[in-house]
Amino acid sequence: MKLDLEGKTVLITGASKGIGLATAESFAREGCALHLAARDGTALAKAKDEIGAAHGVAVDIHVMDLSTPDSMVDLAGRCGAIDILINNAGDIPAGPIDAVDAAAWRRGFDLKVFGYIDLTRAVYRGMTERGHGVIVNDIGNSGENWDANYIAGSTGNAALMSFTRALGGVSLDHGVRVVGVNPGPVATDRMVKLMKRRAVDNWGDDSRWQELFKLYPGGRPASAEEVADLMVFLASPRAGYITGTIVTIDGGIASRGSII
Repeated sequence: MKLDLEGKTVLITGASKGIGLATAESFAREGCALHLAARDGTALAKAKDEIGAAHGVAVDIHVMDLSTPDSMVDLAGRCGAIDILINNAGDIPAGPIDAVDAAAWRRGFDLKVFGYIDLTRAVYRGMTERGHGVIVNDIGNSGENWDANYIAGSTGNAALMSFTRALGGVSLDHGVRVVGVNPGPVATDRMVKLMKRRAVDNWGDDSRWQELFKLYPGGRPASAEEVADLMVFLASPRAGYITGTIVTIDGGIASRGSII
């Protein structure tokens, strides 16, 4: 399927690894120019060189802390007129309510919850003035499949689901679409960290984290590329009447009410 994304400009946060990096690769294959933002300058420079060489697209990198409103305004200003925003940067801590202290809650929410909101606010007005644009929020299935052992993540993701639905419900009146993606377990470095926490909760031993694979649909997590390809499709004109909704990609985990 031709997605008609050639020449579009895409801003991706948290783009130095995992889903963010896979999404950059997927958009580059479609002929999009990229703005990649994250804290890890070495990883971003490597991504710039490799993606630019492989796909012949322009890649600009922005090495910065994305956890403050000022940084999001700065990032939006650096990138100028973008066609597509992928909100992806986030690291909300795992654990039950008595294991996550107040500072950790706030750090996690500043980067992901308020980070998504702040950057959306910074780019949304320009999109509406131009009469086109797409915002895709990479959220997480714990927002719909509540988990007391990932209570900060469940709370933050539920808030972002509501934010996405509320804004996306009216945005198409101005030519802009706002959608969300809810991955379940994905094969990334972050997933290993969360699974080790889950192994502690289940068995008191983080070294047993790989045993959790047996519980997953199909015996595996999703790949970062599977999530990336979904976001690229949702950002494309082929999904032009999809807005204010969340697409879950978790192998059916949330549908069966399972906590992995």
